[in-house]
Amino acid sequence: MTTLGAVFRPQLAPERLRSVARAADDSGLEELWLWEDCFLEGGISTGAAALAWTERVRVGIGLLPVPLRNVAVTAMEAASLHRMFPGRPILGVGHGVQDWMGQVGARAESPVTLLREYLIALRALLGGERVTTEGRYVRLRDVALDWPPDGPVEVLAGATGPRTVRLTGEAADGTVLTAETPPEGVRRARRLIEEGRTAAGRAGTSHKVVVYLLAATGSGACERLRAELTAEGAAAGADLGVAGDAAAVAAAVRRLAEAGADSVILQPTADEPDPEGFVRFVAGEVRPLVP
Repeated sequence: MTTLGAVFRPQLAPERLRSVARAADDSGLEELWLWEDCFLEGGISTGAAALAWTERVRVGIGLLPVPLRNVAVTAMEAASLHRMFPGRPILGVGHGVQDWMGQVGARAESPVTLLREYLIALRALLGGERVTTEGRYVRLRDVALDWPPDGPVEVLAGATGPRTVRLTGEAADGTVLTAETPPEGVRRARRLIEEGRTAAGRAGTSHKVVVYLLAATGSGACERLRAELTAEGAAAGADLGVAGDAAAVAAAVRRLAEAGADSVILQPTADEPDPEGFVRFVAGEVRPLVP
């Protein structure tokens, strides 16, 4: 069955998170995803708050930009969330937007090398291993978590370019694809992921693919969707986003699932007028139409 979720976009003030998270929990939404976009809201702090304010919804953090965070700190924070809220956090990491990384003096000369080293070290630390490594970017000496997660946890990685998508197959447990990924893009990503998994000797193991889908419903939905796609520089006629009622949105979700998405996370437009209503719409109206 395709997992369905929604995004709490950081264009909303942090104090709005509580009501949206509770609406997600109360409505039966499966996953609520948060972003650590510069310079809006922190992923770990908002993730912890959303988990504490809810009882059952899973909370995804997608993505934590690795140039900003020492891998040991990320491992400590992720392990704490997994121990306090077993089975509910979902951790995603990525390159970060390179212009933003440059603004804070954290831009890496080789983002792919950094992400590879980071994923290997992070998964080892969360797996309870004691790690010593001297990489180009990640350097640890005899580091182990005193409080690792009680069991295996997934580490997902965001990707757009082919080298990074292939890397997620090599070194991550899942891949997060942006809302600029049409169904054919999901199929291409699946092929690249499999290439990476085969090269790393991981063929046959599970690998989750999460895809964001820009969606708008209600009054002015088509106009809001069109304006956001234009602002993002989407090519005219690109098979991106969906506007309309639950049937239209569910059909777009199914197209992504048929292309290889395991989870489709509906991303409201930045000017969505009713974020609480949006998560209730996803859970109550779209979910019953998605197998």
